[in-house]
Amino acid sequence: MAENKFSCATSPGSGREMVCIETNRILDSCRDRDCFENVRVFLTDFGNEILERTGSIRVKRATICWTSIHIDPVQFNRGFYSVNIRFYVKLDFEACVGGGRSQDFDGVAVLEKHVILYGSESNVNIFKSNPDASDFCAEPGPCGQSRNVPIAVVEVVDPIVLNTHIYEKENDCCCCCCCCEIPDQVAGRMSGSLVERDVSRYLAVSLGIFSVVRIVRPAQYLIQATEYCVPDKECVEPCDDDPCAMFRRMAFPVGEFCPPGMPHGQLRGSDNDRNRCGC
Repeated sequence: MAENKFSCATSPGSGREMVCIETNRILDSCRDRDCFENVRVFLTDFGNEILERTGSIRVKRATICWTSIHIDPVQFNRGFYSVNIRFYVKLDFEACVGGGRSQDFDGVAVLEKHVILYGSESNVNIFKSNPDASDFCAEPGPCGQSRNVPIAVVEVVDPIVLNTHIYEKENDCCCCCCCCEIPDQVAGRMSGSLVERDVSRYLAVSLGIFSVVRIVRPAQYLIQATEYCVPDKECVEPCDDDPCAMFRRMAFPVGEFCPPGMPHGQLRGSDNDRNRCGC
């Protein structure tokens, strides 16, 4: 099998050689800041009961607990794809219920985002072997085939809560789905069963999200690699006999007590800010 090696020069004694690797190539990407206003929050029966008898609610925590991503080719625009993203945000609330007492409850808000990115074209069919087919008694079966579309990757930070409001009538609500469309993975994280019923009041939030979306495809590259060497450092088990001695050996976190300075060349209201664009 010597004819399969790459005919590239290797430095003698350097431990370096040219190797072929398979990885994902980024074809297109974008960043964006989205503001979702007056998004309805789906609550449990307990949350709806609290909502009926309170006038003061605040959000304690907002986290993205689930995301669904769908990618489809754009008609009449070869090589471009529409990326449809749905964020499921778990919200933890605190409400004043009278007598100086507060009550915690939770809910789910659903956000939708759409972008169009370039994902190139490919006319190949991708087949991958099934690891289970290597068993001694395994029956031969077809290799797994994947669709000839790129992969969409979304990076997002937890939402920033901009506003919380109680509405008496359902008129200005921004809803992209109903309660029955929330996945079980999201509903299972709630303190109770989510319900959607006719109520005189409903809760809405405004959220801000920073995100980066990119489209990737598998690709093969020829790179220069260095031999992997075994590390010299030995693993050290922690000593639990004297926790104070371990604490005294820790470096003082000076950076945690100093506010970060403004990055060099980045001034508020500068051209760098004005020239930013989203997806």
